[in-house]
Amino acid sequence: MEDGHSLRAVLCQVKPRKGNVQANIAAVREALVPGADISVFPETVLSGYFVEGAALEVALSPGGLVDELGPPPDGCGGDVVIGFYERGRTSVRNSMAYLTPGDGRYEIVHIHRKVFLPTYGIFEEARFVEPGREVHAFETRFGRVGMLICEDLWHSMTPTILALDGADLLLCGCASPARGYEASRSRPANLAEWDRIAARTAKEHGIFVLLSHLAGSEGGKLFAGGSTAWGPDGTLLGRGPLFGDGSTPVTLDLHEITRARTESPFLSDLRTALPHLQRSLDESRVGDRSRDRASAAPPAAAKSTPVRRPAEGAGDRPSEVDRGLLAIQPALVEAALVEFIREEVARHRGFSRVVVGVSGGVDSAVSLFLACRALGPQNVFAFRLPYATSSPDSLSHGALVIDAAGARERTIDITGAVDAYIEAHEPDVTDMRRGNIAARQRAVVLFDQSAKLDALPLGTGNKSERLLGYFTWHADDSPPINPLGDLLKTQVWALARYLGVPSVVVDKPASADLVRGIHDEDELGISYHLADPILHWLLKGRDIDAMVRLGFRRDEVAIVWKRLSSTHWKRELPTVALLSESAIGEGYLRPVDY
Repeated sequence: MEDGHSLRAVLCQVKPRKGNVQANIAAVREALVPGADISVFPETVLSGYFVEGAALEVALSPGGLVDELGPPPDGCGGDVVIGFYERGRTSVRNSMAYLTPGDGRYEIVHIHRKVFLPTYGIFEEARFVEPGREVHAFETRFGRVGMLICEDLWHSMTPTILALDGADLLLCGCASPARGYEASRSRPANLAEWDRIAARTAKEHGIFVLLSHLAGSEGGKLFAGGSTAWGPDGTLLGRGPLFGDGSTPVTLDLHEITRARTESPFLSDLRTALPHLQRSLDESRVGDRSRDRASAAPPAAAKSTPVRRPAEGAGDRPSEVDRGLLAIQPALVEAALVEFIREEVARHRGFSRVVVGVSGGVDSAVSLFLACRALGPQNVFAFRLPYATSSPDSLSHGALVIDAAGARERTIDITGAVDAYIEAHEPDVTDMRRGNIAARQRAVVLFDQSAKLDALPLGTGNKSERLLGYFTWHADDSPPINPLGDLLKTQVWALARYLGVPSVVVDKPASADLVRGIHDEDELGISYHLADPILHWLLKGRDIDAMVRLGFRRDEVAIVWKRLSSTHWKRELPTVALLSESAIGEGYLRPVDY
């Protein structure tokens, strides 16, 4: 880039509407800032990221992208970088286009096709799109630029190639679902990792790095936004809003490139060493582990000291370390879940109101508080649904919670409806069956009231109950939206205290209140304070023996493991016999919000 002048860039966070290319193009045009030299939009902003088998339906050819985007808006004469699914002659790719204004329309300067397609964990990208095979810098009217998409930046080779190819500005579009809400964090953990990678890339190569992050919620996967710009010395120049859309302007002082490269000539050193390193690269055989290495065995001094674990059955569990692993940052979790409710209830499903069954317990209280903060208490309908055997405290605590949240309240006694079935058809019903009938009757009432009020049922089940299978199928876990489903019970208690849920509700023993006098611990055989750390490690892939080596009691781990491994069916949709290549959820794949 030409030395001695500045560049006005804007990081444009937009919440796309899943699959609605026309609406998203309108949102992109609306987000353009007059006077900007370059506006950088996120990965797949024209369709949303998790489109699964609909990638072909939302894909645009390069010419189609230009046609759909239309002429530059008045006063917006800057270049535009935009992420989209690209329709090729024989494939679909995850691409980013660099566009510049031409004669009454945008012209394509360069298209980068994503090279590294994540296909692990929650990602299945390589199943639906083809990878790109090339990385090149390119000339623009503002100088030489390189582009990458999301995971491309995690691999050090790709930005290195662009820097060696003369790029002074690296533009990256990202769609990275927010993960990691630990107590020590002010932002989700994935954004902290992006900060580390971007700052290191900028400093190593003496280049500006701009990351535009997707925002919004896609089927419960929250994109946190938080776009960033980094100077060539690794300094943070600007950060976009968290959990929101918005434009973040940054000024890039281009003479800083020369200063940074003079102070830290890493790129120059790489150019000097590259001819020698190239020989090593050519000689390396990726994936061949059979080659003899002189340093294959680590020196004795480098061997790690075995970690001492308490004897089996010794000590109090969980340890403080285990409790710390589960500690959350409640302010951050609140912000995420309020955004989740707004996005999933109102924006994606078109409802402005919700109904919540309030039991007098902590889970329904937290869901109620979050709903009131997300939608306004006037749009939240709280229902107390007692049965004859319900604890009197359930009613009084439910009333206390509803009053504290400010929601609209109604009480419907379900005793008559439940007993009518039992007396007519099942007079010898057990207490447990009666409790499950009551739980399903509550779901019937909530769904009927949701139809009457044009409101969406909001779930209240926590992750511990769901993993342990401790819920009534087609009752507790049936609402289509659940803000608590990925929070362990101990984490719900922590969030409840932060939100101001009345202490009498938070501190009382957990109980489903299906059978009088029976608490969760009585039926589970273990407390949540013990079960949650065990669940944490089991979900990390530890087996029972490994858990014992970590210091947990074998009998406690066995209780949790048995419940976890025997109840997978309760956490899934009905199992359907596959008879065709277009079975729903197998061959026909469309996300819930498409």
